[in-house]
Amino acid sequence: MRKKHITCLAAATVALATALGGAAVPSAAAGPGDHVVRPGGSIQSAVDAASPGDTVVVLPGTYHESVHITKPGLTLLGVGGRVVLMPAATGTKAAGTCAASGNGICVAGTKGHTVDDVSIRSLTVSGFAKSGVWASWTGGLSVRRVTARSNGTWGIAQEHSAHADLRDNTATGNGDAGIFVANSVSEEGGATDTQGTEIRNNSLTGNRIGVTARRVRNLLIDGNRMSGNCSGVFVVGDESKPAAGAMTVSNNRIEENNKYCAATPRLSAIQGSGVVLTGSERTVVRDNVIRGNVGATPLSGGVVLFKSFVGALNTGNTISRNLVRDNMPADLADRDTSGTGNAFDGNTCGTSVPAGMCAE
Repeated sequence: MRKKHITCLAAATVALATALGGAAVPSAAAGPGDHVVRPGGSIQSAVDAASPGDTVVVLPGTYHESVHITKPGLTLLGVGGRVVLMPAATGTKAAGTCAASGNGICVAGTKGHTVDDVSIRSLTVSGFAKSGVWASWTGGLSVRRVTARSNGTWGIAQEHSAHADLRDNTATGNGDAGIFVANSVSEEGGATDTQGTEIRNNSLTGNRIGVTARRVRNLLIDGNRMSGNCSGVFVVGDESKPAAGAMTVSNNRIEENNKYCAATPRLSAIQGSGVVLTGSERTVVRDNVIRGNVGATPLSGGVVLFKSFVGALNTGNTISRNLVRDNMPADLADRDTSGTGNAFDGNTCGTSVPAGMCAE
């Protein structure tokens, strides 16, 4: 175990003992690179005082603030599973650019200077107008055991970022996607390479969409549980090059995503969609359980290939070895009739459009 990780663990243990027993945290035990925030204190002040590579340990409590991180290697660690970040009280002027933009935690670099290796652990971010966790121009971001609930747009979101690890989180009741990964939210353009971003073992319920991958390539969506959304997984491409795709969607449970979401200027109504590919190339959808996704929109069904809303086709995608049952209007639906090289192989299902794509 590396020295940094030992130091972080020691700090968390001392902080938890403080929370439970009320004793003061010995400064020597906290370590020179650790900063402890108690209820009533400011997380942002601790972040501002920290140096790259330090750990900010937050003791249990509710903190009415947003946190803006621009230092590489920083760890923001909640203790005891009872650290909640919420917006400042109504009528209080938002402090800082993260709060002003409606986000809970922001990790923000720039085009010429990414913020790398930031870790966010064991926090709840709730009720922010835009995103619970927002990242832009980052590398190696790690978000684990974070609960993002009831935020206006996204639970956990990133753009212009690579090699992220988004794992063991809970996103529920967010206005758009529980987890959102994009090339950019403000520009069109070809898909960017996420360099192996992983979205693993998250619980995604009651959002508009469980996971949205928009105009990105080279990522893994694996082992997640998605239910009660309007759609489980949505892969979005456009006519720009390179196309979105070259990703794997595997080993997920995508069940009863039957919430109804009305149409938006960019997208038709959504209900009962398990996995939707629009304008994707070389995406692999395999070994998933996709059940009971029921709706009557053009995007409804278990696994749906659909020509993107700007006309881009699906090409070279593989849908294989999935258990796809009790979805309506069909378990498998290829509604992108002009797409080429898309293969459906070895899927256990009952209905398909066109007919004949089910192995059983």
